[in-house]
Amino acid sequence: MNPNLRQPLPDEIVPLAEMTVLGGRTQEWRTGASDCPALAVHGIAHVGVCHAAPPFEVVRMELNGAYLLSCFAGRGSVLQDGRWQTVEAGVAFLAPPQILLAFKAETGVKWGFSWVRYQLPGPAKPVVSSSSPSLAKMAGEPLRHAALGLHHEVFGAHSPVTAALWAQLIHDYVVRFAMPEPRDPRLQRLWDEVAVNVGAEWTLEKMAARCNLSEEHLRRLCNRELGRSPVHQLIHLRMQRAAELLARTNDKVEVIACEVGYANAFVFSNTFKRWVGWRPSEYRRKRQP
Repeated sequence: MNPNLRQPLPDEIVPLAEMTVLGGRTQEWRTGASDCPALAVHGIAHVGVCHAAPPFEVVRMELNGAYLLSCFAGRGSVLQDGRWQTVEAGVAFLAPPQILLAFKAETGVKWGFSWVRYQLPGPAKPVVSSSSPSLAKMAGEPLRHAALGLHHEVFGAHSPVTAALWAQLIHDYVVRFAMPEPRDPRLQRLWDEVAVNVGAEWTLEKMAARCNLSEEHLRRLCNRELGRSPVHQLIHLRMQRAAELLARTNDKVEVIACEVGYANAFVFSNTFKRWVGWRPSEYRRKRQP
């Protein structure tokens, strides 16, 4: 496991409702696509910098695009794979579309982070791939300066040309994090294969054999490059696929459960709620017209 990533905090009940609690001591600088059309070119809804302090907390149930949170000072907590994780300076968290997003300041600790939220129609190539990291190292200062530079141009200097350069730089930082050159290309091939057929009977032993690695070596590589274990990465891809099927088809929950590798629909439903925030039937009602 990456020594720079803290162990999971004890599981807590996440409020299953859209919420934003800033608190009186939190400061933020936000630039939206309505303020800067150059952001919309990249499908970015908004970008910003936040100095958060308790009781700061955000829960997003309707996350239609990817969300990157990059910490440059202090530490805070993000919900990853159904558990609270600590994100500290020099580490970033990437949330893919369709997954519950929640993060909050820790008691007695200030937290500085930058964020980029994708939601608008943009480039055809998705920002998040099957082998994108969830938690990984990322220098926080470059993105912070770019977000503040964009904010200055939009609300101060009023230079559309310079603002477009800042927007391009911000998007490049996100893509660099979300689509890194893998240290071991065997991981890229493995997760591309798993993503195409998430319903197969994948086990740690089978996945390790696909990479010609020992199970322990595969665990170490995944924790280092993706910020999660191979089994959690498999569940992550299955839940993403299930969310797509629930939103786009009328297939029964039992059918979708089988398609993404769950013979027991009850186990699938519980896992989906833990990772996405809703029961499958609730999620479908939210997503379908």
